[in-house]
Amino acid sequence: MSTLTGKVAVVTGASKGIGAAIAKSLGAAGASVVVNYASSKSGADTVVDAITKAGGKAVAVAGDVSKPADAEAIIAAAIKTYGHLDILVNNSGVYEFGPLEAITPEHFHKQFDINVLGLLLVTQAAAKHLGKGGSIINIGSLVSRITPAGSSVYSATKGAVDVITGVLSLELGPKGIRVNALNPGLVETEGTHTAGFIGSDFHKEAVAKTPLGRTGQPNDIATAAVFLASDDAGWITGQLINAGGGVR
Repeated sequence: MSTLTGKVAVVTGASKGIGAAIAKSLGAAGASVVVNYASSKSGADTVVDAITKAGGKAVAVAGDVSKPADAEAIIAAAIKTYGHLDILVNNSGVYEFGPLEAITPEHFHKQFDINVLGLLLVTQAAAKHLGKGGSIINIGSLVSRITPAGSSVYSATKGAVDVITGVLSLELGPKGIRVNALNPGLVETEGTHTAGFIGSDFHKEAVAKTPLGRTGQPNDIATAAVFLASDDAGWITGQLINAGGGVR
């Protein structure tokens, strides 16, 4: 599959999990990929190695998306290395669940700074270089619709991603730039294992409510991202695409 040959993509938070799977899939589809990471250089290097060994092109670029200078630098690295930019995947994100009484300003800002401000800052930097046919893919979450208990702040950040996706599709549409969101359900990643979700009662309940009867895998999201990045999705913008096995 080479639907993205000649295109350049930036994937934020791509050192593991969904971001890593998206970066690898974009590379396999022919795109040159900037693999952004905030702290795990080894993880990002592993992703780059996998892409290059498969015959693709990729570089790892450090940067905290919530810092304006870093956001600019991530995009600048793509332009310096590959000359242009066609695809941005806003995947960087953090989550911390907790009941109402446990919410603090630190808990709030940690998640909003990365999940919302970071998305806006990187998109702001990227929009200067994206042109007709450009694709921005925001990784949201089904939590914005199913609103699980204990997720007030995290779900609020993903609700903001939904709204921003719609707003930016209108702002950037006249330039020929598409903006869509992929909203996964529960996906089995390093993060969900570390957080204790996999194997928990929450996990069992989530699978029981999933028509397709299983937990998502990173590649389930990655293949959808490749479609949205490609010209095959050229008439699709402003959409929130649920990728949760049928959960509603």
